[in-house]
Amino acid sequence: MSKKAQITTLLAMKEDDIDKSDIPELPDDAWNDAARGAFYRPRKLQKTVRLDADVVQWLEKDGPGYQTRLNNILREAMNRALKRR
Repeated sequence: MSKKAQITTLLAMKEDDIDKSDIPELPDDAWNDAARGAFYRPRKLQKTVRLDADVVQWLEKDGPGYQTRLNNILREAMNRALKRR
């Protein structure tokens, strides 16, 4: 049976009818060290923005990677704003 056919069959079944006997139970502490979003890579968008010259100069003073630094600064500001909600 093809993978697609297997998935279709599973989707049609009720949860209780699926044989999960070959899947071991996880201990209670299995997720204690889990890190949410560790493998998540946000989709990047290309945008054109106008920034003050002194801001760009400040971002570029440490060399390559200024766009990443700008993104990190904006992400921190976004996360702070979201926590205040």
